[in-house]
Amino acid sequence: MPSQLHSTAVLLESPGELRLKRLLLDEPRDEDVVVQIEWSGISTGTEKLLWNGTMPDFPGMGYPLVPGYESVGRITKVGKKSKFSLNQRVFVPGAKCFGDVKGLFGGASSHVVVPSDRIIALPETIGEEGVLLALAATAYHVTQGKKALQPDLIVGHGVLGRLIARIAVMLGGHPVVWEIDSDRMGKADGYTVVHPSEDQESKYKNICDASGQVDVLNSLVGQLLPGGEITLAGFYNKDIQFNFPKAFMKEARFRIAAQWAPQDLADVKQMISSGHLNLQGLITHHRTPSSIGEAYHTAFEDPNCLKMIVDWREAS
Repeated sequence: MPSQLHSTAVLLESPGELRLKRLLLDEPRDEDVVVQIEWSGISTGTEKLLWNGTMPDFPGMGYPLVPGYESVGRITKVGKKSKFSLNQRVFVPGAKCFGDVKGLFGGASSHVVVPSDRIIALPETIGEEGVLLALAATAYHVTQGKKALQPDLIVGHGVLGRLIARIAVMLGGHPVVWEIDSDRMGKADGYTVVHPSEDQESKYKNICDASGQVDVLNSLVGQLLPGGEITLAGFYNKDIQFNFPKAFMKEARFRIAAQWAPQDLADVKQMISSGHLNLQGLITHHRTPSSIGEAYHTAFEDPNCLKMIVDWREAS
């Protein structure tokens, strides 16, 4: 293998300015592996904020950057201290391997160099749907699988909302999901999707917002049972505000579900592998790197697009 490794990557040069570029990869260390990416997903949450320039400041944040934290690929080089095998399929939750180019996420690339302890081995039965592992872990992290915490109201029927609902159903729940876009109201399995104005239920004990919209919070406080809890599972680029007297009268609790933990990834991988958690129907669109600009526009602007997959196998 040549001493210098290169990769074809999505480069977000500044908000709204995106292109493919061949980048030099960092030299692999003994604990690293090199992964040839097969598929990567486009996030309509954090990546959309990076695209439109409204992403809150985080350590390592800046432009230019390589986006993407939902990638699946095969190992092509194994470091001396790695326990992985050549050609093994793995999930890659991003990479920081592009030199001066920011790698806050870094998975939208034909090849990556990544530490072995960052990746998750996948069975061969999990193909492109493996890119959903991070979102599934995020959905699972909302309650860590605790039956008593499963939401009875979920706001938003995007991919995250659907995964939260599927996990709740898997654990015996029957949640209601609020969705305002008629194009996204179908394909519910074991739960009910309604427009908020048509919800016949009166109050809920556990409400989970997966919409990322700050202006919905006061409505949720109004739907809360006394002593109930609202969990914020979306990602918000504005300050959270709510009517304090209403929340005070309800003695409401608010909880923020942070990013998934490594154990969440392991748990959902087992649930997916065993068939208990179904990922079918969540990937709706596919593009190749040659149409990368159109892929991002569709992912962010088309309400019928739940999850956009970029197929990197043509760039191998």
